[in-house]
Amino acid sequence: MTLGTRLRERRERFGKTQLDAARELGISNVQLSRYESDGRKPDPEMLGRFAEYYRTSADYLLGLTDDPTADTYAPPPSEGYSDFERFINDPEHGAFFKEFLNAPEESKEEMRRFWEYLQVRERGRKPGDRQGE
Repeated sequence: MTLGTRLRERRERFGKTQLDAARELGISNVQLSRYESDGRKPDPEMLGRFAEYYRTSADYLLGLTDDPTADTYAPPPSEGYSDFERFINDPEHGAFFKEFLNAPEESKEEMRRFWEYLQVRERGRKPGDRQGE
């Protein structure tokens, strides 16, 4: 199975359209289509973003393992969790995350991982820049 086939398989497994996945990954639909058709190979940073977004490992995407659940993503250090906890407990943000504290641990972990993804994605963004750039 090729990298493109694995990318498409993971996207479809999560019920995402190419357009939705491309928007959420911060790339164009055409670019994602080229990755999925093996017309273009992602650079290491993009490969890492795909692995995180599709909740798998780069090893799986590259065909080094056939186990898509072999997730090599390590949870952030406890200080990262405190930033997250502080954010969701802020009264201005808390309404959005009010269900977090009562959520099952699996859901909490997914929210934490998404938080980390957003922090990495937005690192270095300047005021006035469009989100995701």
